[in-house]
Formats: sequence, structure tokens, C-alpha cells
Amino acid sequence: MHYNRYQYPLVEVKEAYWESGSDGDVWHWLLEVDAPMASYEEQFLALHKALQMMRERYENAVPIMARYFLSDISNQAARVYDYRQECGESYAVSVIGQPPLNGSKLALWIMLQSEVVARPLPNGLLAVERPNHTHLWLGSAVAHSESSYSQTKDLLQEYDRQLHAQHCTLADHCVRTWFFVQNVDVNYAGVVEGRNWVFDQIGLTSQTHFIASTGIDGRHADPRISVQMDAYSVQGLIPEQIQYLYAPEWLNPTYEYGVSFERGTAVHYASRSEVYISGTASINNHGEVLYVGDIAKQTQRMWQNVEGLLAEAECSFENVVQAVVYLRDVADYALVKALYEKRFPNLPYTIVLAPVCRPSWLIEMECIAIRENRNPNLPSY
Repeated sequence: MHYNRYQYPLVEVKEAYWESGSDGDVWHWLLEVDAPMASYEEQFLALHKALQMMRERYENAVPIMARYFLSDISNQAARVYDYRQECGESYAVSVIGQPPLNGSKLALWIMLQSEVVARPLPNGLLAVERPNHTHLWLGSAVAHSESSYSQTKDLLQEYDRQLHAQHCTLADHCVRTWFFVQNVDVNYAGVVEGRNWVFDQIGLTSQTHFIASTGIDGRHADPRISVQMDAYSVQGLIPEQIQYLYAPEWLNPTYEYGVSFERGTAVHYASRSEVYISGTASINNHGEVLYVGDIAKQTQRMWQNVEGLLAEAECSFENVVQAVVYLRDVADYALVKALYEKRFPNLPYTIVLAPVCRPSWLIEMECIAIRENRNPNLPSY
């Protein structure tokens, strides 16, 4: 793994670069504006100029998935959509109202790969094609029904239909989901109920498996949208490639407190393993929140929980290529930033304002990790 930091006018880029050669290299970049006094347009242009210069470094890097974190999505999202039309890019994009806590108006996470062909499908998915698998990405899906419960049901059922069109199913091929919930303290219960209902219909139970997920506060530009969803599935997976992560010495199964997601999922290929850690907070293996009111201790416990999940997949924080940190209280930013910079000086991460689904959780993080694998009995990437 190579970690780098690049400084461009008004923008810092944190990079994780995983070299795999013929099986496809992977880049994760986190672009953060470090000029909070600049206007949104100035910040937007500076960020995309830095992105352009990064892409010129790696001409073989194909953009796959990007997520914009915006401070005022009602006024800022249109500029993102206009830019995408202007540049003609077709990769999957997620646009979320989660203010970057360094004081800027936007930040960007983007993943790129080499040795792939990426093409948008008519049903809204992005297909990333490799010889043995097609990776399917979805960004900023929404439904226009009335409640967070019905929107979640509609999102998952529509996504299952989209996957069926690619000879996949939600139950067998979906690796990861993200639910961004407007006013999570009020609307998250509907997300839980809607997801539980759909999973029950398709046969996902505590006796089978669930799907790795993050459920976190996040706004859509349309205030009528309570829930938006990002998702990732892989066509061509066989059961032997999938490992669900539990870390029972640190965490309890989520169904014990009424929700239905996996703590993490590892997908194994002949030469690599990719690990997707769900939103993880300061919780013990009885489902209890630890260190209520203490952001520093909650951060430490959260790290321990994530380490336990990574270890089950034979990874550590040294394999992490990207992380997003969610805070409930903007006043905790300086302390959390100092803790992260001390422990993870090279890791590409960003910290955004996004309350977690339990009010007593002050912090949550999610991450992606990659490690080398040597198993010729598995299909290649």
C-alpha cells in the first residue's frame, strides 16, 4: 500500500494506492479544500482542478465511484450535477448533505481502478467489467413515497429489480449498502422497519446473513426525500468468496437489537481481498453504548471494534484505503482530528457532520480495506 498526500492550490489530496498489476490497481482519493474563506464556486473549481491534475498522474485510472460531501446541499447540489453534464463523466456519484468539519463547503471521495471497462447501464447502475466479475455500483438512489419506511422499502425493492436485470439478486450479490437519512433521530426507525420487511420477503434472516451497511444522517437536495441509498453488488460471486465479519469479543449481532445488517463483509478473489466495514461506533458485545458523553473514549473503543472486524479478514488499519468519520457535535471536531492525525497520519479519511442512529453515539466510522490474497482456487478479480 502506498499512502501519499498532495497539495494543490486550495486543496489537499490524501491518496491510498494499491498496486496489483495485471489484476487492476486501485486508488482512493479524498480531496479536501483548505481555504474555508473562499466562495463555493471558488472551492468547487479548485477541487475539480486538483482532481484533474491527479487524474493526469495516472492516465490508466478509471473513475468508478465518487461521493460529494456538501455543507449546504439545497444550494450546492445543482452545481455538481451541472458539472457532470459538462464533463460527460459516467461513473457512479453520490451527493450527500454532510458538511465537512474542516470548515470548507465540500469534500470528495473518489475510487478509481485500472484494467477495467466501466459503462452505465440503462437501469441506472454502473457496470465495471472484469473477466470473471461485473461490479455494479449505484449512487444517490431515491424513492418518492411518503415516509422513511416506505421509501426504504421502495429503494430496496427497486434495487432488487435492477439487480435481477443483471442476473443478480439483492440477497446473493449485494456486498454493501449506505442509507443517508434526513433527521436520523426521527426517521431511522422507519429505515430499520422497511429494511427488515424487505429482507424478510427475500429470505435474509439471522440464520442466513444480512448486508454490510451504514445508516447515518444525511440530506438530499429535495427536502421531501427522507432516505437515499448507495449500493455495491458483484455479479459472478460464489459463496466461497464471501466472508461475514462478527468480532464477537467486541460486538454483538445486530439482530439482537432489532436491526439487520452485517458488521462487515470481506470479498475474496484469487489475488486480493476487499473488506467493507459497516458504520461502527462505541458499542460492546451486549449491544450497549460505551463511554456515554466521552468523545475521546468513544473514539478509542470504536477503533478497537473496527480492528477486531478487520482482523477477522486478516487485515489491520495498515490495509485501510479509505475511511469516513461521522460526528454528531461539531465541537468534537478538533479533538477527533488530533486523535486521527496522531494515529493515522497517512490514511485517506474525512470527518463530516452526521449524527449517528443512536443519540448517545457521538462518533461512527466506516472504512474499506484491501489486502493481497494468494488463493488460486478462487476466481480472479
